[in-house]
Amino acid sequence: MYDDDIYIGSAPCDEECAQVGAEYYSELAKLECRELIRMLKEKLGAQAGAELRIKSNPHDFGSYYSVHCYFDDKSEEATEYALKCEDECPKKWDDEARKKLREFRIEHKCDNLGHYPHKKLGIYY
Repeated sequence: MYDDDIYIGSAPCDEECAQVGAEYYSELAKLECRELIRMLKEKLGAQAGAELRIKSNPHDFGSYYSVHCYFDDKSEEATEYALKCEDECPKKWDDEARKKLREFRIEHKCDNLGHYPHKKLGIYY
């Protein structure tokens, strides 16, 4: 449907993000991507001919997830929107995202990267 896409990121640039290989990587990374998309849409709105989506990317240690802006490269407005998403991507999580991420970590007993802290310490039950 769209001719081109621009990589936006997995999380705001000044924040840690889930690490591939962590016990809860997939769930946490997708949550981070959904929150990044929400924040971008709240900041920039939507644009005909462009869409923010989560993309699964192959990696040596499994797939990793990131936000991409897919857009119609024949549309000047859609192209400008995609570039704006890249240029104006939030640097920090907002309060709503922090709350959702904190709730996830509490529920799953994992750290910011998606690991069980006891495994990082070499303690296995």
